[in-house]
Amino acid sequence: MAGCSVENADTSSADWAYSFVVWDDYIYQIGNEYVQEVDEEIGQVTLYSDMEGSYAGNFSNEYEKGTKYFSITGISTEEAIAIKEKDGQYRKAIRDGKYAGR
Repeated sequence: MAGCSVENADTSSADWAYSFVVWDDYIYQIGNEYVQEVDEEIGQVTLYSDMEGSYAGNFSNEYEKGTKYFSITGISTEEAIAIKEKDGQYRKAIRDGKYAGR
């Protein structure tokens, strides 16, 4: 019978249901939609990890440290934000609730 050992529990990859970023203590789910109109830069990823755990700050399980967050023209940050990808496009991330991390 195969399974995870307790010894490896702290180093196993998390099985998150979706890709996300955390900004201002809220979790934003990364979708497939891109936006054209962004306003100002509002933050950036301060920690990337695909390892299970609770993290403080602007954490992401998808984007590397330094990836910029932007507000979207005409949309409240309470609804969604934009993530600037390496190719220069802005991917929409929908707010999904309070982040339960630290």
